This record gives sequence, structure tokens and C-alpha cells, in this order.
Amino acid sequence: MSSSQQLQQAEQALFQIFSGIDSQVKKNLARVLSAFHHHQVGVHHFASVTGYGHDDLGRQTLDRVFAEIMQAEAAIVRVQFVSGTHAIACALYGVLRPGDEMLAVAGAPYDTLEEVVGLRGQNQGSLKDFGIRYRQIELTKAGEIDWQTLTHAIHPETRLVHIQRSCGYSWRPSLSIVDIEKIVYIVKQQNPDAICFVDNCYGEFVEDREPTAVGADLIAGSLIKNPGGTIAPAGGYVAGRADLVEQVSYRLTAPGIGSEGGATFDQNRLLFQGLFLAPQMVGEAMKGNHLTAYVFDALGYPVNPMPLAPRRDVIQAIKLGSAEKVIAFCRAIQKYSPISSYLTPVPAQMPGYESDLVMAGGTFIDGSTSEFSADGPLREPYVVFCQGGTHWTHVAIALEAAIEAVGSEE
Repeated sequence: MSSSQQLQQAEQALFQIFSGIDSQVKKNLARVLSAFHHHQVGVHHFASVTGYGHDDLGRQTLDRVFAEIMQAEAAIVRVQFVSGTHAIACALYGVLRPGDEMLAVAGAPYDTLEEVVGLRGQNQGSLKDFGIRYRQIELTKAGEIDWQTLTHAIHPETRLVHIQRSCGYSWRPSLSIVDIEKIVYIVKQQNPDAICFVDNCYGEFVEDREPTAVGADLIAGSLIKNPGGTIAPAGGYVAGRADLVEQVSYRLTAPGIGSEGGATFDQNRLLFQGLFLAPQMVGEAMKGNHLTAYVFDALGYPVNPMPLAPRRDVIQAIKLGSAEKVIAFCRAIQKYSPISSYLTPVPAQMPGYESDLVMAGGTFIDGSTSEFSADGPLREPYVVFCQGGTHWTHVAIALEAAIEAVGSEE
């Protein structure tokens, strides 16, 4: 059977699941529209100011709209956040103090946080350098949260509990909103004052609630992932309890300035429009994930999540088993990208990552993983991670080339 026939067969099998995703998109879009209506978003909010960013009405309104959509008390949405990692780092530095402990409950954090925490690197101003201790609860052999250990894991010095929603570069199930709600409940039973922080990257709009709706105190993420709707040119966000959000804003700007500063440089329209488009773009990405899982499972490769499994983020992992296949896969995706299709991805070091990476990222926004991309660290067990997708039909076209590039599992 040709790769084209395999994809057609998969598409037919998945149409019922696609219909369910469309229903989820409708619910989340209704939430976005309600917030836009409540805060009376108009064309005057597209204007912006320069310099210090004082009295930027569009930015102030976007913060309020975003907070309501994220089911949080407050939010800061800023193009000055360089990445999701930067937003997360600001959140951690903003609320942690010397002598505090940060506890990661879903195993090791994403690679780019290792130097923030102080697990790698020296004299970079990591949390460790500032006397903030770090501890983690390992996942079970099945890649699940160790619920039993969590029930007695909170110590008197544990100030913040780090919950990574997405699998990152690990082979584990991503966390559902129900999982996050359970973690928060168990933590708060031990210490109601412990801050439950969720790295929300790749998870926004996948379900009909966000972590802040189920008790999380603080969440952070990138605008060039889900909530930017593929058109936000840069930036990130932090949302949650109003007092904590303001503490985080002091790290982004300075104490005394906080959330009152930060010019948006005529980007307000794109940020509002991206937020409006976000539920639809996430829905398309989930369809592409399902298609990818279905096809590569049929070819004999281990996939995570499994075909037909509920989606908890917009990442689909495929265990290809060799560096050569990871590279070949990414090169096929790059060839069918809209931008820079003529380039050939090669493994290289990337800032914040320990292993060499190979990346296919022919996207309109540089590094945007809300558009279709694929990447993977060149280390055992050689897994490629597919993210995003503006429409699932583009994913299907690129997958046809990827199937030809790597073949079936022998």
C-alpha cells in the first residue's frame, strides 16, 4: 500500500474523532468570544504606544481578556517575553526567595529549564545560585505521576510545586486537567500556601478548562505556541492569582514598574486576532496529531499518545529508533513546509539544550510550534516530536513524504 493510500485510509477512520474535536473548538471559541464581548474589545484597542508603554489601553485590555479566557484573576501578556522558557523563568524568579524549595512533581523539567533551575551550567544566575533548592519526584515506570509519594512530598520549605503539563522531550503521557486538579488537591491538603505552578506550554485550548480553573495558582506559556493562533509574532504570558502575577511582572520589568510597563509596538491587533484564532488552530493541530499517531502506529512504530487516545497537548511523539530516521523525518517535513522548504535540517547545538537537536521549522513565525514543525534530540531512544499545524491537510501532505523517508519499522 502506498503512503498516499495509507493516509486516505487513516483519514476515513478518523473523521468521527475530527467531529468531536470540532465540538471542543466551538466550546473554547465561545469562551474567547464571551471575554471579547465582556471587555468590549474594539478597533481602538489595536492602537499602541511606544517607549515605556504607559497607558497602553490595548495591552491593559488584552491582559484582562486573557485572564478571563484562562479562568484566572489576572494575566500579563507581553511581547517582551522572549519565549515560554523566559515566561516560566520570570514566574519562578518572581515568587521564589532564598531558602525556598521548588518541587517538580512530574519528573525532570523540560531541557531549557535545566540551566534556569541550576541542574546544568555554572555562574549563570540560576535559582540554585540564589539559594533556592530543587527536588523532583520521579515518574513511575509507566511514566505516570507517583501519587503515593506525592501525598507526603510537601516539606515546610516547599514554596512552589512545578507541574509540567506537556511531556516535553520525555516519553510519558502528558497531564490532563483532571490530573492537574488532583495534583493541586493533594498539594493543598499538605500545605494550602504552597504555590502550584503549571508550565502550560502546548496545552492551552486542548480541553475546555485551563489549570487555573482547577486550583493552579499560576500558569505560564508562549504566544508562538497555542494561544498566539499562529500569528502572534512573539511573546508569552503569565496568568493566575493577581498578587503572584504582579510579583512575576517585577521580574519581567522592575520592582515599582511591574505590569504598568512594556510597549506593544503596534502588535495589539495581532495578539488579539491570534487569541481569537487559537481554538481553531489548536483543533487543527490535534487532528494532525491523531493522523500522525494512526499512520505511524500502523507502520509499526511506538507512538505517544496512542492512536485514538484523548489529546492533552498538541505534541505527537514517534519512537523512530535511530538518529538517521529522526534526521530523515525532519528533512521530509522541512521539504513540505511553506517557508525555507529548500533548506536541509542538520543536527546542531541549540541554546538551552544538552543534546544536539535536529529541527524542521519552515514556519512564518521563527520557532513557532503552533505552526507545523518536528524536532528531536539526537539521543536514545531517538524520538521525533511533531507539534502544531495550521490545518490537518498540510500535516497529511508532509506526512506522506515522512512515511517515504523512514519506511515501516523492521
